[in-house]
Amino acid sequence: MLAQPVPGTAEITDRSGMFEYNPEIIAEFRANGGRVGGRFATMDLALLTTIGARTGLPRTTPVVYFTDGAAIFVIASAAGSDRHPAWYHNLLANPKLTVEVGTDAYQAVATSTEGQERTRLFAKAVASQPGFGEYKAKTRRRIPVLRIERII
Repeated sequence: MLAQPVPGTAEITDRSGMFEYNPEIIAEFRANGGRVGGRFATMDLALLTTIGARTGLPRTTPVVYFTDGAAIFVIASAAGSDRHPAWYHNLLANPKLTVEVGTDAYQAVATSTEGQERTRLFAKAVASQPGFGEYKAKTRRRIPVLRIERII
C-alpha cells in the first residue's frame, strides 16, 4: 500500500508519481480558481481533459502551460522519462480536448509542433522553467511540444 502524500509536499519525480498526486492537484486547482500551492505555486497550470486512447473515458491531467500568441502550448516531458505521458498518447488518438485555465474552461484541439516551431517553443519553455532542459538531458526521446488552440 502506498503512503498518502502530505498536502503541498508531493515531489513529482517519475511517471507513477505524477498520477498518484493528480487528484489532489486537480481538486486544489478547481477549488482555488486555477491556483495551486507547493512546487506548482509559481507555474501556470492547466487541466487537460483528454479521451483515453484505449478506454474511451475522460482523463484529466494537470500540466504546466506556456503562452504563444492566442494559443497555449504544453511539453510532454513526463519528467524526463523515456516514455511519453499517457495524456500525450490520448491526444494522438483524439486531438480534441477540454482545457481549464483559471476559471475558464473551453474546447480545444492539440497539434504536434515540428521543426523550427518546436525548437522555438521548447526553448521558450526552458527559458521560463529550466527544469524542462533537465528533463531533456535525462531522456533519449525527443520531447513533444503540443500547441493547444481554442475551438469553441
